Amino acid sequence: MSRRRDHEHFTCGFIPLTDCATLAAAHEFGFAAEEGVALELVRETSWSNIRDKMAVGLFDVAHMLAPMPIAMSLGLSSFPARVAAPFVLSVNGNMIGVSSHIAKRLAAADRLLGLDAAAAAEALRSALDGAPLRIGAPWTFSMHTLLVEYWLSASGFDLEAQTSTSVVPPAFMTEALAAGELDLFCVGEPWGSMAVEHGAGSILLPATEIWAFAPEKVLGVREAELDARPDAVEALIRALYRAARWAAKSEHRGAVAEMLTRAGYVDAPTEVVERALRGAIFATPGGDGRHAPRMIELFDGAATFPWRSQAQWIAWALGRRRGVDGLSSAAAAAVWRPDIYRRALERVGAPMPTASSKLEGSLAEATEVGAVGGSLVLGPDRFFDGAIFEPRDGVR
Repeated sequence: MSRRRDHEHFTCGFIPLTDCATLAAAHEFGFAAEEGVALELVRETSWSNIRDKMAVGLFDVAHMLAPMPIAMSLGLSSFPARVAAPFVLSVNGNMIGVSSHIAKRLAAADRLLGLDAAAAAEALRSALDGAPLRIGAPWTFSMHTLLVEYWLSASGFDLEAQTSTSVVPPAFMTEALAAGELDLFCVGEPWGSMAVEHGAGSILLPATEIWAFAPEKVLGVREAELDARPDAVEALIRALYRAARWAAKSEHRGAVAEMLTRAGYVDAPTEVVERALRGAIFATPGGDGRHAPRMIELFDGAATFPWRSQAQWIAWALGRRRGVDGLSSAAAAAVWRPDIYRRALERVGAPMPTASSKLEGSLAEATEVGAVGGSLVLGPDRFFDGAIFEPRDGVR
């Protein structure tokens, strides 16, 4: 794509997943151009490529796993770099599934799709019959890994003794399952559904059953870009906000799915991508479907807002599993930038919460909260075990 001299140019890396929809819509449907931004989207195959190219400056911004900017900025990554997250690209969107071998045991006991997270963990324990659990996740510093670890640990699994985790890029999850390398996987759509379509595995539950409102992907921005081009970054955020609002409308799901598959953003059938956008899950090919509300959330319920309390939960989850007890909650919160989000969107009157932090896991139903620029309703955000994360004190 050629650069237009009257537009601010951003090179943006992305991974072929359904939740790159906001970035793709911003480019394909003109939202970026209308804000004076030329958005060059570069497809990558792995999260390590995204990390490395952000670290060395080959990308200005990127589609990133929510924990990745925190891990990079706090020096946990092998390629540390100062990266900020001023915009959330998606909430939820991950599927947890099992290999065909485990699925047969669960199906025989009538314990496949349809269970809540606690019951699913118990069913999984029974199906393993004492064998270690081999887990596949797209990256170490990912919500996939953190959510599965949280779920299994809270369900009584000894993570050190009973589990092992392998990093598998999303598009290769089906291949790893078919090769018999994994028992359990957690991956973003459409790759969970594609594993089902190819007969390599079955869906056990959507990750929303673990945390009903988990930040999944964020816009990672190199701090050098924030320093050099603050106005351009804010224009990009406005473009993404408009794109997310458009893409999240139910009447646009077909157009979004067609765009993602036609333009080569995601190598999957259009119907599979659209199914994920409307929250339909099939545990087996041709089987009975199940609706999962907010399976992928692009906009509603302040989904685009970078809550600092969510960054602090990520720091807590990273620290407790990896023995980094001193991991700074405040430093993690500083990586997520609601201040930039507010500056970018206040001029267009977008409704925004008055607070930048909240109790995570405290909402059992839709709740109206204090907002500027209009009314704002947050949806349920419960953890499966009833825990509440308070940013200053941790989980209680």
